[in-house]
Amino acid sequence: MGSERRELMKALGARLRELRTGAGLTGAVLAERAGVGQPTVSKVENGRMVPSTDVLDRLSNALGLDESTAREVRDLLVAVTAAPDTAKASGEVPAGATLDEAVRSARLVRSFQCVVLPAMLQSAEYARHVFGSAPHATPEAVGRAVAARIERQSLLYEPGRESVFVLTEGVLRTWPGSPALMLAQFDRLLAVESLSTVRLGVIPWRRSVPVMPRHGFTLCDSHAVVVETFRGERVVDDSAEVTTYEETFRRFEGAAIFGREVRELLLGVMKDFRDLEISATH
Repeated sequence: MGSERRELMKALGARLRELRTGAGLTGAVLAERAGVGQPTVSKVENGRMVPSTDVLDRLSNALGLDESTAREVRDLLVAVTAAPDTAKASGEVPAGATLDEAVRSARLVRSFQCVVLPAMLQSAEYARHVFGSAPHATPEAVGRAVAARIERQSLLYEPGRESVFVLTEGVLRTWPGSPALMLAQFDRLLAVESLSTVRLGVIPWRRSVPVMPRHGFTLCDSHAVVVETFRGERVVDDSAEVTTYEETFRRFEGAAIFGREVRELLLGVMKDFRDLEISATH
């Protein structure tokens, strides 16, 4: 990350921290009032995360900022986003960072995937393959990105958040690395599926899809959708387009199986990977 952008992020974070302490609020109380995760407040204040406009507005409202001060912090955010980001230009930040930051600020996450597992469900080794396949990825950048992604997955356990994931069965059978990697990945899927804050659905191959999938996407609340492509990620906040993605997600969700049925499907695919692992050792 370029030094100019980094310094501006620190300035924005320091100003928000100053306003919070001046209001006599802890980070946890501010997060609750703003409807964001406490890690989001911490990351923003420490200059480690660029908040979305929506998140900044929530924080400003929760702090009770007057119009002049609210404009001041908005101007700081504009300066951050306008500053050159040399790390991204040089490929030091693999694809995925935008998605992870958008998910962090959302209370309701709905993700449909037709090729790759959702970011919040990936094991460390699976994520390493995802980041490693990005153009110009370096081992150092991949390592940092994997660590950040795994840390952000703690959001799945936060009360007050809801995550709904819908996959095609093809996602479960499209695998990098080795069968052993996928067996570990399935252990994680089974563990996450049992969480009260998560709904995991799969559209099995025996069912036709209601819409021909063209790409994966993740809805963050009802404010934005992150569209994933080979070249990176595109954040869409046009309300009409977001509404279209919401309706498309509902159609995929309606075709998926959940609960006991999805656990049985996961166990069945795991058996196939065990058979592959056995055959590979002979």
